[in-house]
Amino acid sequence: MGTTSFQVPNFMKALLGNISPEIKHAIGNISDFKYIKFEKVNTFKRQSLITEMNAVTNSGFTDVFRKNKIDNTRIISVIEVGAVVTDAIIFNSSETETTAYYLQGQFDPDKIKSFADKDLFNAFSTDLIRHYNKNINPSLNPEN
Repeated sequence: MGTTSFQVPNFMKALLGNISPEIKHAIGNISDFKYIKFEKVNTFKRQSLITEMNAVTNSGFTDVFRKNKIDNTRIISVIEVGAVVTDAIIFNSSETETTAYYLQGQFDPDKIKSFADKDLFNAFSTDLIRHYNKNINPSLNPEN
């Protein structure tokens, strides 16, 4: 099983938002950000991850989207204060990989709910990882 995980330090949160308007639009005012990705997960481990995520989201979070199918589980669960989302968990588990995001800050609920769209979620994930990796490993070549 391959795993990628990171917590975004404060300077990177600002940098990511400045580099990609799409990320800034998607995450808005963020104070904490964590990401984990599991690849090549067997059926037992995948089910274990889904069970753990269910336990987390059942403790004070409200689901805004939940899709439980054998081939794909997608959960978007939030904590709200008034009309503002302050915490969000975005979880996606397919037969090939499982990813989870934890966002804390002040977010528009509609922006968070938009991640229910599989294509938008995948584009966000790809864009975020690409910009994060680019800033962790900057190239000396200005064209890269």
